[in-house]
Amino acid sequence: MMNKSILTALLALPLAAGAQQSVLTPEKLWQLGRLGEMQVSPDHRTVAFTVTRYSLTDNKGNTDIFTVPVAGGAVRQLTTTPGSENTINWRPDGKLTFISGEGGTDQLYVMNADGTGKQQLSAFPDEGLSNLKYAPKGNFILYTQDVKTGKEIKDWYPDLPKADAKIIDDLNYRHWNVWDDFKATHVFFQPIGADGKPTGYGKDAMAGEKFDAPLQPLAGSEQLAFSPDGYSVAYTSRKLTGKAEAESTNSDIYLYNLRDGKTENLSLGLEGYDTEPAFSPDGTKVAWLSMATPGFESDRNGIVVYDFKTKKRADITAGSEQAAGNIRWSPDGKAIFFTGVVQGTDQLFSIPSKGGKMRQLTSGAQNYNSFELADATTAIANKTTIGSPADLVRLDLKTGKETPLTTLNKDDLAGVTMGKVEDRRVTTTDGKQMQVYVIYPPGFDPAKKYPTLLYCQGGPQSPITQSWSYRWNFQLMAANGYIVVAPNRRGLPGFGTEWNNSISGDWGGQPIRDYLSAIDDVSKESYVDKDRRGCVGASYGGYSVYYLAGHHEGRFKTFIAHAGLFDLTSWDPSTEEMFFAKHDIGGAPWDVPQHKSYTQFSPQLFVGKWDTPILVIHGGKDFRVPEGQGMEAFGSAQLRGIPSRFLYFPNEGHWIQKPQNAVLWQRVFFEWLGRTLHPDSPAAK
Repeated sequence: MMNKSILTALLALPLAAGAQQSVLTPEKLWQLGRLGEMQVSPDHRTVAFTVTRYSLTDNKGNTDIFTVPVAGGAVRQLTTTPGSENTINWRPDGKLTFISGEGGTDQLYVMNADGTGKQQLSAFPDEGLSNLKYAPKGNFILYTQDVKTGKEIKDWYPDLPKADAKIIDDLNYRHWNVWDDFKATHVFFQPIGADGKPTGYGKDAMAGEKFDAPLQPLAGSEQLAFSPDGYSVAYTSRKLTGKAEAESTNSDIYLYNLRDGKTENLSLGLEGYDTEPAFSPDGTKVAWLSMATPGFESDRNGIVVYDFKTKKRADITAGSEQAAGNIRWSPDGKAIFFTGVVQGTDQLFSIPSKGGKMRQLTSGAQNYNSFELADATTAIANKTTIGSPADLVRLDLKTGKETPLTTLNKDDLAGVTMGKVEDRRVTTTDGKQMQVYVIYPPGFDPAKKYPTLLYCQGGPQSPITQSWSYRWNFQLMAANGYIVVAPNRRGLPGFGTEWNNSISGDWGGQPIRDYLSAIDDVSKESYVDKDRRGCVGASYGGYSVYYLAGHHEGRFKTFIAHAGLFDLTSWDPSTEEMFFAKHDIGGAPWDVPQHKSYTQFSPQLFVGKWDTPILVIHGGKDFRVPEGQGMEAFGSAQLRGIPSRFLYFPNEGHWIQKPQNAVLWQRVFFEWLGRTLHPDSPAAK
């Protein structure tokens, strides 16, 4: 029987007149242009942005710079070099600067707004630089570079130059997918001369320190900011090392004075993550994102404002359950705009900079993933839906009205039919309403029966929204003939603090029951083939797959786990961010008494109940969930005689990033589903 739900039936792109209908494929997915950076020009008339396109043959991507008028009009491509351009900045004079490695090393270039007159401005040493930003008045630049902070093997034993080893005496010796090679990323600044070129040498604002800024290895220029006069730099850093760094989320906002070289900690005493500083237009205040709970990486991000005159700071979002991201000051400094997750979407909000009533400015079935202000009432946003990749749109901040500015993949997706997306509500075992996205195959016929996939989200607190993924793409799954059930189960943001926080320490409890509620509810529909249901997911979603393999009570005929946690006892001391394990699992495995995570919720405890084919996928450079977790799961399945396969990527981390590896991932994924669940699919033949 049809559940009474909110329906959002979306065909992401209309078919071109006369075009032959087709569906999304892995190869088509990797043909699409990917929207990257964007920045509005000083006169508010032009948006510069980057687009990356990948070559499967070359197994790499190339990024170019484009512009489009804020008012709407033709998109213009400004660069066509074989190398990539990135780190775009508009100068106060209206010219566009960027970083390019076309000469063999990363250097700063400038060109006119129409792409003419390109010239190289810098001669930086061949040490690599990133995150370059201009001061608002164009008098300085800042950038980040790696500096050596410790000894390598060759420094300790110079007579063994070919020795290939690491000597490790402390944590944090690796992070996500990179080793600590006795280097740290520091913030540098450099004056700009009258000719627009950097003068002298870059000065290290963190000289002699062993800490990173921005936070490594995933953060970028959003964690660095110039004051309006250009004489102060705010940056994010977690000034801890070793076990203290591994066990803490306590990053801070530091203010470096270019005139006297002094550094001040603006967030001293705030013990959670403090990130992404943004100065007010008049320079009297600085705002940043702040998490209140130490050790909780998925806590609600509030907005803290620090007043330089009074030396006081305040969380202007205190009392709200709405988390914030991507903060931007209004031109008059009276309001702060930001993005926030709500009910499975990403929307724009505003709040007075002194605190007060928060307003949701946009609504609808889409994500506004990031944005820049063009003026007091206009924003340029990166928009996606489950059925369409990122494009730029113009938003009226008074009315919420959206006007498209780009259609980057119109030609590539012409004739490609996307599936219907349903926004459904399901009652959980504790009587609450849970949002569930259901994605149907293109050409869906309710009179037929379809194999169905339960998708388990990772994070464990990353929301399922109107995003467009290049690996876990719901439309690609639907294009292969599957109904996809994607629940915003317990622990996912956008549904209040209690919903978000309740997963911690309860990984195998209510969140797992939420998953079963979702698949059971959708399975009541006549078009769901209950004999052909599968369960797939990554990270915490991979953990969920392993756990459900021992608790599904015959619901599923196949499982796929990517980068999943299998044995929490062995995972805890081998992961890198120990604060995550301590907070979310509930303590260490040697604690007495032992937390129920280890005695009740660790998937390896239930391998004796496994009875279903399983595909295990893992990366050799995944330091968040080390490769042994996948190997243990696969080995257990093999020794128990369960049909299983192990897809192993020696040089990938928690994500699959190389183009050919990503296509291989998708081919093996659908081949496995075809063999075990959907023998009539093209992938199975």
